[in-house]
Amino acid sequence: MTHAQLSPAAREAVTEAAVAAKIRKDLTWQQIADAAQLSVAFVTAAVLGQQALPRQAAEAVGELLELDEDAVRTLQTIPMRGSIPDRVPTDPTIYRFYEMLQVYGTTLKALVHEQFGDGIISAINFKLDVKKVADPEGGERAVITLDGKYLPTKPY
Repeated sequence: MTHAQLSPAAREAVTEAAVAAKIRKDLTWQQIADAAQLSVAFVTAAVLGQQALPRQAAEAVGELLELDEDAVRTLQTIPMRGSIPDRVPTDPTIYRFYEMLQVYGTTLKALVHEQFGDGIISAINFKLDVKKVADPEGGERAVITLDGKYLPTKPY
């Protein structure tokens, strides 16, 4: 049976235990995702409390991280989503994404609407990928792909 969380507290406790186990066992997010047989972005989001894992994936993650049965069940619940409090984020990495949306949010909106019409980009029917690539000018660049299904607004 599918269950939903009414507060983020239970998921936060599982996240704390899971991240502590990840560190203790010196695992990467990719290794955890490989155990779950799902994408690294989805599994990371699930362990961090933002997605529900299918039963087999939750059991595999639980076994790898040595989580108890209650934690494995909690990984399968639909979470209260939203990991940024109702204020400007203070973590520098998260703040930069906030800043990117502050600077380019209206540009993204204008371009999406010009190319697709009135509607939204789904965060449910969605894929995320993060890659590290060499910068031709030296150093490295982050390539982040946000791939969401376009859902048009329907008059009623």
